[in-house]
Formats: sequence, C-alpha cells, structure tokens
Amino acid sequence: MTRTEARLADLLWTRGFTDPDWIRRFTSAGRELAPSRRVWRGAGPTRTLPEQPVDLHAVDLGDTTPTLAELFAAAHTDAFLVLHRGTVVHETYPHGTEPHTPHFNASAAKSYLGLVAAMLAHDGLLDRSARTSAYVPELAGTAFGEARVEDLLHMGTQVAYAGRPYDKAIEAQRYHAVVAPRLRPFGYDGPATIREHLLTARATGQPGTGFRYENGNVEALAEVLRRVTGSSTSALLSELVWSRIGAQEDAYYVLDADGVEAASGGFSATARDVARLGETLRCGGAAGGRQVVPEEVVASITGGVPEGYPRRVRFPAAPPESPATLSYHDLWWILNDPYGSYLASGIHGQRLLVSPGLGLVVVHFGSQVVSPAVPAAPLVQAFLRIGAHLAGLG
Repeated sequence: MTRTEARLADLLWTRGFTDPDWIRRFTSAGRELAPSRRVWRGAGPTRTLPEQPVDLHAVDLGDTTPTLAELFAAAHTDAFLVLHRGTVVHETYPHGTEPHTPHFNASAAKSYLGLVAAMLAHDGLLDRSARTSAYVPELAGTAFGEARVEDLLHMGTQVAYAGRPYDKAIEAQRYHAVVAPRLRPFGYDGPATIREHLLTARATGQPGTGFRYENGNVEALAEVLRRVTGSSTSALLSELVWSRIGAQEDAYYVLDADGVEAASGGFSATARDVARLGETLRCGGAAGGRQVVPEEVVASITGGVPEGYPRRVRFPAAPPESPATLSYHDLWWILNDPYGSYLASGIHGQRLLVSPGLGLVVVHFGSQVVSPAVPAAPLVQAFLRIGAHLAGLG
C-alpha cells in the first residue's frame, strides 16, 4: 500500500465527524453508547445560581458571526450559559438539549484533570519533577514513562504510536477507537484499552523541548494520579472538586474495556455544573463560603509557563501561519489578555472560559463539524466581546 493509499484508508477513522446530528448523538448520550462511571456530586446542597437575564442578541460579536444567532448556527450550539459576577445573565439550549442532561466536555476535561494534579502537587502528594515511570513502572521505556510529570502537564512529549508516523487527526481517532469499540473500522486489531495504547508510544524527541497536543499525556497523567491516591479518576475528581462546588447533578466518565476512565476527553457534565466550577475558579477557588481549591493553585493557572516549554502556542486546529498568542499551563489554555482569562477547550465547540477581570464565566457545548472545509466559529472572541459589553453595563 502506498502512502497515499494508506492516507485514504485512514480517512475511514473520521466517519461520522462531518455530520452534526451524528456528533450530537455522541456528545449527548455517552453513557448509552459506552460503559461509564459517575462522578458523584456529593451530599451537600446545590449552589444556587441567581438569574438576571440580559439581552445579548444585540451585541456585535465580530465580522464573521456578528450576532448570537449566527454564532449558534456556525458552532452547532447545544448549550450556552453566561455568568457575570456570579449571576446567570443568559442561558439557552438549542437542539433539544436539556439543562439537567450531562453533555460531552471533550478535551475541556483535560483542564479539570490538570486542576486535580495541581492540587495534589500543592499538598505534597505529587512530585512534578519525577519521571512518570517512578509512579507507573509499566510505562518505563515508553515516551510517557521517560517523561516527567511536568512534561505531561504541558504537552511536552514527542511521540509516535506503534511505529506509525505521527498524524494528530488520525491518532485522535485511533484513541477514540480504543475507548469506543463502535468507532473501530472493520478489521481493527489495535489496542483494546488505554493502557495498551500507551505502551505502544515511543519518543521521537526529547521531552520538555516542544509542544504537541496529544491525548496520551493526559491518560498517562491520570494513571499517575490513580497510583498516587489509590482512587479512580471519577472518585478523585468527585472528592477534590465536584462534591465541593455545589454541583446539582452527577457527572460521569466513559470507560475503556479495563474499566479505566477516558480522562483526556470522556467526561460529561451539565452546563450549569461546569459553570459552577468556573465560578469557583473566578472567585479564587472559593465556593459556598469555603476554600474549595487552594488560592495558590488557582493563581498558578495563569502564573507563567515553566522554563523550557514554549511561551506561546496555538490551538491544535489553528492554521500554521496563524500567530501563536496562547500559553499552555497545567492543561489550561491561557489567553494572555488584559483580563487574566483562561480556558478549558474541547473539540466540537466545548468551552469553559474564566475571565476574572471581566467578572465572566462562559460555558459552551456544541456539535460543531471539524473539517478544513468548515471554518471554526470564533467562540472565544465572541465570549470576550460579551464580557466587555456586560462590564460596560456596570
């Protein structure tokens, strides 16, 4: 088979991701399609979100999608919620999504795991400078096992799987096939679990010298955290975060054949509960009159990229000629704007924006097609314009 023929064959891995209805089925019904484990909301009271609706439809959101309706159409929006200074000023659920239904967060879940890792490191339970193999001996000799925990937190590994030339889009779909058998092409004979997948990774460059957005970093980190704490990823997120923010609903992770959570993207939660997490972070880690996340951990999100990692990067799907204006720290995207904004971001339009300077938290869930033929909706730019508008209202 020639390289061109192999590439055409690999296109089979993208089936379904060009159809918004198919994507929406996947993003809204994860636990109907795969085994799952709940992230318990805890026994405490639900944190009330006061409401004071503001009409945002007249806000100019930019040149390509100037109105909210056009933004929703371009992004195939399933849920959109805006908090300003802790109050819900806008909330909508197109396409039949319901407020109480957990929705796929995709790679936004990476940031939530980064938060947990930073909390454990703050408490002295995790050594960021240690090699991953010190915690997970089975990964010795792999690209992730020879990297440091710090490298995993900054997408600092250079990796190829099973001897294949690295192609981000194809490797993302191969990862999906590991955790979701329904997505496997006919004749699939690759890894059947996340751990098997990680064991095929070999380094193609020195860790800590570049930036490559890759799911394996997060799955290796999740395994480290499980070894450190003796808890599943679901129990750990529940204990440290979800049970403390006043969440209204349980969240959940989808599981692989080993019963291991797909930590890099298999997490689902409601928009309101993700907004509660964002509001907790906007308030310096405080919720319900107590400190949920150490204030130092929250401050560290935008506290600067450690020495050796790229200071400026771009989104994975961004054109290579576009300016690199973002930073990446502890699995969060840092906007480097005047407002101290940062972002959890996932494929198909999943976003949690926290902008302390604007008093703003925005949650967006979508089923946006990912294709070179379909321009990405300018979600973040629109969110910041909304924030500036709200700040101007006083």
